[in-house]
Amino acid sequence: MKHTLHLCSVREGSDELAAVVHPQRGLALVRDLLPGWHGDVREILSEELLDKLESLVSTVDDGAFRDPDSVTYGAPYRHPRMLWGIGLNYMEHASDLSEGVPEEPASFIKGDHTVIGPGEDIPIPSQSERTTAEGEVAVVIGRYCRNVEVEDALDYVAGVVPVLDQTAEDILQRNPRFLTRSKNFPGFFSFGPRIVPLAEAVGNGTLADMEVSTVVNGEVLRTNTVSHMRYSPEYLVSFHSKVMPLYPGDIISTGTPGAIHIKPGDVAEARVSNVGTLTNPVTQGS
Repeated sequence: MKHTLHLCSVREGSDELAAVVHPQRGLALVRDLLPGWHGDVREILSEELLDKLESLVSTVDDGAFRDPDSVTYGAPYRHPRMLWGIGLNYMEHASDLSEGVPEEPASFIKGDHTVIGPGEDIPIPSQSERTTAEGEVAVVIGRYCRNVEVEDALDYVAGVVPVLDQTAEDILQRNPRFLTRSKNFPGFFSFGPRIVPLAEAVGNGTLADMEVSTVVNGEVLRTNTVSHMRYSPEYLVSFHSKVMPLYPGDIISTGTPGAIHIKPGDVAEARVSNVGTLTNPVTQGS
């Protein structure tokens, strides 16, 4: 998918409002571009509004725009229809855990109750004594996708976004069949602040050059490039499209270069080169 707009959500009081960021003009609320429209970013994709918004941002008055750094971002949307995570996708991360990289993608599903946005608390569940945060880059599906080949897969991607994927590692270590439980506590999936078009994220390089880091309390503790994934983002889109249909707004989080133990009082970050930084404080949950 070819477009220039970042997709995001802006907090205004208790509301989260869909917005776009144009590289030159700044940030505009979608409701100011499309009067009477009150959907979220997922609906922008499912209603195929991106081309229309691209056209509108070049014609509306300057008064519709504001400084992107002057707003508070929320999660781009709260209810992805499907949220895939990928385990053990970087060779080095698998080695850290004394595990081999699986012969096929090791994927799992998270519920939308896990979703939080930038700046929101990651609550450590009382059931867990060792929870980890995992910086990742995710691909967001932009149009219906079924049985696509690897070489075509990125044509179905609306953009990429930083992710913090949490795991109750001590629960998972009891039994690998506890994966769904260990991944599905509230606040265990943060994404944002913006979904960035692939062309901008890649720049003059390739998707394989993108650097992904897990950062805690300002210290870069794990970092790697997409080129060191066992299964590339485009392979993951193709693979999962052959399992089930993928729809606009579905998310595939592509795996972490390293999981870091977090505790209340910490600040976790996912940093993705040319895409952005996602930051969340860590608190004690219930």
